[in-house]
Amino acid sequence: MEQGVGQRVRTLLRRIWPQTLAGRMLATQLLIVSIVFVGVGALSVAQQGAGVTDREVRRARQVAEQVTQEPGVRQVLGPQGESWMSQAQAALESARTLSDSEGVYLARTSDGSVVAAAAEDPLRRLPRTDAFEGSSWLGGEGDDDDPETIMAMAPVIVPGEFEPVGVVAVTRPSPSVWDDLATITPNLLTYLGLAGFIGVVGSLLLARRVKRQTLGLEPREIAGLVEQREAVLHGIKEGLLAVDLAGRVTLINDEAASLLSIPQAGAVGHSLSELGADRPLLGLFPSRRVRSGPTVTVADEPEVQSVDRVLLARGRLVTANVRPVRQQGRLVGHVATLRDRTELLELQRDLDVTRATTDSLRAQAHEFSNRMHVVAGLIALEEYADVQDYIRHITADEAELTARVGTAVEDPAVAAMLMAKSRQAAERGITLDLDDDTRLARLDGDLSTDLNTILGNLVDNALDAVPELSGRVRVALTGPDEGSVRLVVRDNGPGVPTGDMGTLFVRGWSTKDAEPGSSRGIGLALVRMVCSKRGGEVSVSNDDGAVFTVSLPTV
Repeated sequence: MEQGVGQRVRTLLRRIWPQTLAGRMLATQLLIVSIVFVGVGALSVAQQGAGVTDREVRRARQVAEQVTQEPGVRQVLGPQGESWMSQAQAALESARTLSDSEGVYLARTSDGSVVAAAAEDPLRRLPRTDAFEGSSWLGGEGDDDDPETIMAMAPVIVPGEFEPVGVVAVTRPSPSVWDDLATITPNLLTYLGLAGFIGVVGSLLLARRVKRQTLGLEPREIAGLVEQREAVLHGIKEGLLAVDLAGRVTLINDEAASLLSIPQAGAVGHSLSELGADRPLLGLFPSRRVRSGPTVTVADEPEVQSVDRVLLARGRLVTANVRPVRQQGRLVGHVATLRDRTELLELQRDLDVTRATTDSLRAQAHEFSNRMHVVAGLIALEEYADVQDYIRHITADEAELTARVGTAVEDPAVAAMLMAKSRQAAERGITLDLDDDTRLARLDGDLSTDLNTILGNLVDNALDAVPELSGRVRVALTGPDEGSVRLVVRDNGPGVPTGDMGTLFVRGWSTKDAEPGSSRGIGLALVRMVCSKRGGEVSVSNDDGAVFTVSLPTV
């Protein structure tokens, strides 16, 4: 039952309370102004009441002191007092009428009994106060904090005597709250009306400004946008990372934190270096800082913009696109979208193996077709002895290649790759040699696959680098020795330019001209990724051509 009542009250409040931002701000401001009205009014009434009471007390004392100076008042307290009673009564009545007091009394100091009084309901005896001792007294009748009647007493002193012979008391009604409120209402309404007008106008202007800054959106719409933004940021597959000019993280979503292996909780406000980010990631957002006093500011920093930049982060190959962020034409930071290329490149690696096998089969089919044409031609010419010699020759060449590779390389997958690349090279007039020191034992499945990926990409690069009909590529494979496999690929091409040594393994580097979006420039990046993933190394040097050296640990 209580919950039902509470629900109905909340529903009623939601209906009454404005739903728009401007309406809510105006209603809130009006509520605040109303509370201020009540507070100021109560304070003003209290202050006015204290002032009115003080004036009434002073007025009563003034009247009492004036009555004490009347001749008839002094004589009525003497031995012949009865003859002066009418004059004293007239003086008291005149003082009461002129001062608009409730009562004016004259009492003896000996016993406090009232001798003469001008009041509708006169007192018979006055309370004993300091006035009976010769000094004025101010007070009231009733509650000490809120007296119903104000009373003032003044002593009556006869010339030549030092002790008072009587006391004059004046009583006045204590002003009520309504009296105080009626007194201050004109001024109070003026001030509060002016303040209310200023408050309402200010509220409307503030609501209008806020409305403009929020693009006309209401609070519930803003909250919905924030919730939608958070859902999108943390739900998309791409990583999103934003930093300011000082390199501090301003935004990071779940996917970015997972790709970069940095903590998401508490990352905002910290620099990437403090979060333990890899060096390639730090290179995405260079910042040049100038220290001035205790603060750090960024000066003359050009904007950074990268498209499909590949970097290795914690064993993952990540593609990053960096764009500058500007506010009102001023550069405030950069935002990067990150995509995981590892799975895609692993798929491409498998496709490369398939493509190599397909090329090998195509080369074999082409070579077989040519040989069959030769055999058919010799048979047509009835040169049977030449047919036998030709078949014996090609069989010996094939057997020699198979024997040489099979003897040096025990791993069947790597051996198949070498034979396929040999036939592919032969089709282009390029010689692919196997180094005499090659000795490779059988490898486990993962290592064999990784080595085949590296071997296929390096040989393909070498075949592209050397001239056809005169090119030469040499491959050396050894291992596993001391827990690692070593691969060396040499060619007699032009070598690697010295200026490209640092960017050789970055996606997009190629000696061939390629259209944007082509698959060129990804082979060496894939080689580096596989080596880093296994904890191996890859290096390049020049020695009458390019020399690529790869070392892969077996575990």
